Amino acid sequence: MPLDDSGVPGWWAGLGLPGLVDVHVHFLPPSILARVREQFDNAGPLIGRPWPLHYRGDDEERIAQLRALGVRRFTALPYAHRPEVAEWLNGWAAELSAAVPEVIGSATFFPEPGVEEYVAARIESGTEVFKVHVQVGDFDVLDPLLTPVWGSLADAGTPVVIHINSGPVATPRTGPEPLRALMAAHPDLTLVLAHMGAPHYDEFMAVAEKHERVHLDTTMAFTDFWEEMAPFPRDLLPRLRDLQPKVLLGSDFPNIPYPYAQQLHALERLDLGDDWLRDVCWGNGSRLFGVPDPRVR
Repeated sequence: MPLDDSGVPGWWAGLGLPGLVDVHVHFLPPSILARVREQFDNAGPLIGRPWPLHYRGDDEERIAQLRALGVRRFTALPYAHRPEVAEWLNGWAAELSAAVPEVIGSATFFPEPGVEEYVAARIESGTEVFKVHVQVGDFDVLDPLLTPVWGSLADAGTPVVIHINSGPVATPRTGPEPLRALMAAHPDLTLVLAHMGAPHYDEFMAVAEKHERVHLDTTMAFTDFWEEMAPFPRDLLPRLRDLQPKVLLGSDFPNIPYPYAQQLHALERLDLGDDWLRDVCWGNGSRLFGVPDPRVR
């Protein structure tokens, strides 16, 4: 397919899909978004390399871009970087999902007093997915304040998109060991492991293979940009094929340094077959989040 966003609707239509479900999209309040963009523009310490953002529009423009691409449902994925921010982000994200029907209701949390109560309230109010960014937040996933939170999320079956991998820059809180420790303590969690677990693909895939409710998202993985930092070992492709029901399309839109189409092209050139692509780009995400097929009346 051409590496051009205009070709995306024809690409998914050629697979016989009604569109795309993207489980790793970010929308943030303008003040936070400005700071995030500054980090990318300056290649901040957790970014580690030039990262020229391809999409810079406001919320209205970026929603229109996703609609034009045919992304039928997408997350908002706010993430708290310090205490006393999460609930403000959650309130903003709740207003966005109420106004934009394509948005999967998203929230975040941080190890802080009151976290058990506000996460329980968000679950009760219908939040569909949570996001935690262990790399940015620099917290221990086994912080005692989070013990009841993980328990509530496991009981509810609410997915958590978690950036606990060490890419693009490792920290003491990230990597396979913290992930394995979290799953040992809470084996029934529904997790979506961001970025395919890069650069520790093997170990993160092993966690998904072991735990029924653990998934992987494709966010930036396999693209030329990401392969320069953390190439995916081609000897793992048979395992990736076998994980077909657990791999979900993620893009990191809008914080990507290339057109959205490149993520899809990167998946296609893995040569894992059209059935694999159909599940990754629509089937698995639609099952996890209960997205109806718009062609079925």
